[in-house]
Amino acid sequence: MPMTPLSPHASPWPYPCWIAHRGAGTLAPENTLAAFRLGADHGFAMFECDVKLSADGEPFLLHDADLARTTNGQGPAGALSWDALSRLDAGSWHGRAYAGEPLLRLEALARWLQALGLMVNLEIKPCPGDEVRTGRIVAERVASLWAASDVKPVLSSFSVAALEAAAAAEPSLPRGLLIDRWQPEAIEEALRLGCGALVVHQAFLNDRRIEAIHAAGIKAVAYTVNDAERAGTLWLAGLDGLITDRVDLFEPQARLGTCPGLNLSLDTLLA
Repeated sequence: MPMTPLSPHASPWPYPCWIAHRGAGTLAPENTLAAFRLGADHGFAMFECDVKLSADGEPFLLHDADLARTTNGQGPAGALSWDALSRLDAGSWHGRAYAGEPLLRLEALARWLQALGLMVNLEIKPCPGDEVRTGRIVAERVASLWAASDVKPVLSSFSVAALEAAAAAEPSLPRGLLIDRWQPEAIEEALRLGCGALVVHQAFLNDRRIEAIHAAGIKAVAYTVNDAERAGTLWLAGLDGLITDRVDLFEPQARLGTCPGLNLSLDTLLA
């Protein structure tokens, strides 16, 4: 479906460059409110998380299609109603300190983030076969939940169908295309989808590819960067956003809040 590209010049990118993966990386049970609280305690002002739908259409946070890895439930997450999902323990797998931590409803996350003035990249993570419905409902719910916010969440996805559905439902919401390997045609696809960012597995990014992304007028975001040396290389290459599990390692930089690449470039110019 044809779409109009969003120009970052017409719509500035107002997001922090440091982004905490699934709330607090691996330091707390992913995609739970406990994780977001810990990420915020480490100075992060923006988070990445995964959103899918319950059987009755309620957006909630979970990475996997199956419940077994991160909850005490079994089977496909999309087969259960939100009432059933809300009764599961999503914390004990990580440690006794988090026993009883529930799955997180998107509505509850929205309230918490907005109360603290924090931002989020919502990865639309559809259950298999539910791409279009998930993209549409998540976008509609985000538009409603963040209606009073000046800065809206970024909707990203590996699923083109989900992004197309999100764009059709709420075209003004910011979007990002996720790719897990370098595909030169992904830049054109991101533009077709009206995305303001291309979110790329960090192993496949370098200065030339970041330059190509920027030449198309969109932002370059990397996931998941957990090594300080690799982070430095990417910042020097002009990276715009970095998703990390290591909220402990990068806490000082996250608290500073500025883009290291911009600072380093300025220092170089003044040297």
